[in-house]
Amino acid sequence: MSSPRPAAHFIAYQGRFRLFGLSLDDCIKVFFGGNAVVSIIVLALITIFLFREGAGFFGQNNENLTVYRRAGLEYVDFIRAQQDDHSALTRYLSDLRLRELRYYTQEKKLDLAAANAALAPFDDFAGQYSDAVDPIRSLVSDLTDQATAIKEKFTIAEDHRTQKAQLLAAGKQAEADAVVVQQIDFAAELKPIVGSLPAYREASAQFAKQLATVVAAAPAMPDPALQARLERFKQLNAEYLAGFPAIEQKLATWDSQKPVPVSEGFTAFIFGRSWLTASFWQDWYGVIPLLVGSIMVSLVALLIAVPLGVGAAIYINQIASPLEQKFIKPCIEFISAIPSVVLGFFGIAVLGQLLRALSQVSWLSWVPGFPYSERLNILTAGCLLALIAVPTIFTLAEDALNNVPRAFKEASFALGATRLQTIIRIIVPASLSGIISAVLLGLGRVIGETMVVLLCAGNRIAIPDFTAGLAVVTQPVHTMTGIIAQEMGEVVHGSIHYRALFVVGILLFFLSLVINYLAQGVVRRYRISIG
Repeated sequence: MSSPRPAAHFIAYQGRFRLFGLSLDDCIKVFFGGNAVVSIIVLALITIFLFREGAGFFGQNNENLTVYRRAGLEYVDFIRAQQDDHSALTRYLSDLRLRELRYYTQEKKLDLAAANAALAPFDDFAGQYSDAVDPIRSLVSDLTDQATAIKEKFTIAEDHRTQKAQLLAAGKQAEADAVVVQQIDFAAELKPIVGSLPAYREASAQFAKQLATVVAAAPAMPDPALQARLERFKQLNAEYLAGFPAIEQKLATWDSQKPVPVSEGFTAFIFGRSWLTASFWQDWYGVIPLLVGSIMVSLVALLIAVPLGVGAAIYINQIASPLEQKFIKPCIEFISAIPSVVLGFFGIAVLGQLLRALSQVSWLSWVPGFPYSERLNILTAGCLLALIAVPTIFTLAEDALNNVPRAFKEASFALGATRLQTIIRIIVPASLSGIISAVLLGLGRVIGETMVVLLCAGNRIAIPDFTAGLAVVTQPVHTMTGIIAQEMGEVVHGSIHYRALFVVGILLFFLSLVINYLAQGVVRRYRISIG
């Protein structure tokens, strides 16, 4: 008599198996269902942790801005902005001098000594323009010392207040009584600062008169293009002088007791254009430069990775021979196994230097931004991120191409279409939703990358100069992931800086969530259309 078939034996065994009253089917369901529950719990814990640690930031930022106003720092910064705008115009003149020097050495073929001699009138003009700000600079220096002294008193008083509260909470009444909390009379402390308005009016009038005199005597440029830039400078200077009355009006109407709106702590972060920490003057937590840096690097990466990834997927899926598929496909997918820190080292040691050397080649001078000196910039980081994104885009795009019904291809051939026509007009349009999904998931992959951008993006916290056009990609930037990795290990737990980094993490979390949601939506639409 033959033995029972294995399948029947297993079914009989399955019926007898019990674990805590559960059948084998129930245990399998619990196991796989439990894994899903654990994933949901982990995601919930991460979300709760992010919001718990970052939730207090906006209140702390509002208090930070309140101290900034009450200590008089805001008042001084009105005048400092006037000084900083003058510095920007001085940098414009420095760039104009560089262009004029290049004109003399390259167009007129003068040696460096002769070129500098020809530039002497311009240097004298630029020097007088730069020195004209001295009355304002001197006033800002004096007011800065006074405002920082008020802020320091307030900081010490707050530290003593915190120390006293901790001692009282610990039941150490005697020690708490020994801690003296100084009460700051902001109105009295601010009198010397607010009383400087007449001195500012005098310094500003002298400054404006000096600028007008200097600009009126500006030397003529030796080239029409350079003269056009000088005329543009004169226009910018006129606009700058026209803003002086507005600054004086702000100083005259400034009120240190005016409350800072609750929403200011939020808007200063979302729309802030400065990220400045550990400053003796004022800490600023504005996410715009970090967000712009992340977007710029990701866009450069996608511009490189999408053609390579999608093109490779089309070639492997539709054109390549089986031998080519066995060789090329594993090579592309192996890129994802390379640690990102290794790619970062490669960017610092090889790619950044190579691209900078390439930018110095004379016959490539027509490329926007070439030549450039910063080897770590948007372009370097974008190229490496593209290398990271290619395997993701390639794999998902190829899956989308595989899911196109074979009947579409056969029908196209039957109608007399060539292979190229079939790929362009039938296969790619039919898989377009899946390809878009691959691109979005590739974007999610690069926007969350840390080590490559931390090592290769240049880490300059500033909004790139978009007036440079396409040359903007040769400028250094910082990113949201990079700032978290760079600063999280140095911050004090619970401080405003600590919580600001968590809020950046929350923003990054939401960006990744939105990108993945869009990608999943495209996938669902793709599946419905194929079905």
